[in-house]
Amino acid sequence: MEILVQQDGRDYSTFRLPARLETVYLCQHLDDLRQVPLMPKPRVQGEGSNTIFIGDALPPLCRFVAASKVLSWLDDDRALLHVEAGHNWHKLVCWTVEQGLWGLENLALIPGSVGAAPVQNIGAYGVELADRCRYIDFFHWESQQLQRLNASDCAFAYRDSVFKHQLAGQGVIVAVGLELTKSPRRVLSYQGLDQLFANCSVQQVLDAVVAIRQSKLPDPAELANCGSFFKNPLLPDKVAQALQLRYPSMPLFSQGNGQSKLSAAWLIDQAGFKGKKLGDIGCYNRQPLVLVNHGSGTAEQLLQLIEAIQLQVQARFGVALEPEVQLVGKLNHQTNVPL
Repeated sequence: MEILVQQDGRDYSTFRLPARLETVYLCQHLDDLRQVPLMPKPRVQGEGSNTIFIGDALPPLCRFVAASKVLSWLDDDRALLHVEAGHNWHKLVCWTVEQGLWGLENLALIPGSVGAAPVQNIGAYGVELADRCRYIDFFHWESQQLQRLNASDCAFAYRDSVFKHQLAGQGVIVAVGLELTKSPRRVLSYQGLDQLFANCSVQQVLDAVVAIRQSKLPDPAELANCGSFFKNPLLPDKVAQALQLRYPSMPLFSQGNGQSKLSAAWLIDQAGFKGKKLGDIGCYNRQPLVLVNHGSGTAEQLLQLIEAIQLQVQARFGVALEPEVQLVGKLNHQTNVPL
């Protein structure tokens, strides 16, 4: 295990707000995890693409960086991919496509590590991690033991999982098991992908997803951000349909379970925030769902912009926006931001 002290928080979050991390534990093996001090209990993190540090009152950070993978065959068509949590997600997706395997291509270019993917059940263009997951290997701090959770035990839902609730702070995801196929399993219903031919290759799907995402989303290496900041709201079908009657251009996506998903980006855009800045924090000019740090942003500016967006969307549409990105730490003074 490597122990780092007095670390610049900007190196551990793609939003790159100034912060200081007292201690960071980099773990390669289960035995490393067993040596991590639990007082205070560390915060587990991947590549920082879904985390923003505010202030310096931050817990120790633990990163499980092992990144090996093993591919085995369940039958002539289905493959099981066991991959450790430290592997970069997009690189893994590209590797599976190079092998001619279907299943992850719609999830290309989502930033972050494999271990972070199950926590919020990442999803894009009609596919969620839950659709491909067979199991999660989870190390418990208290028992110091490794447990294999079947996908059915993970309580996967829209941007949600057991790792945000019962198992939050209780341990570390160390590996993920994914089921992929040699035979095509095309999901092409979303705008942009529906222009592909019915017999398109897995590489063509990946290329299309990458092109769409690059046309809308800023590269965190060039413009600091954590991707989509707010969750797309879920409303009962009747409530959502009544809202659409008032705003006919409002996108609405039935989930088939009595709920409909609204577009948070559309709500924020209609509220007038696209391209708007508060100091050096703003809404991206191509995709208002993405909050960006133009270089010298502060936690105070970020929290004020979050509050302004939430209040305006609530006032205009009666819809509450919930952050998808996790804010970690505390400011030295109180704020009134509804998080």
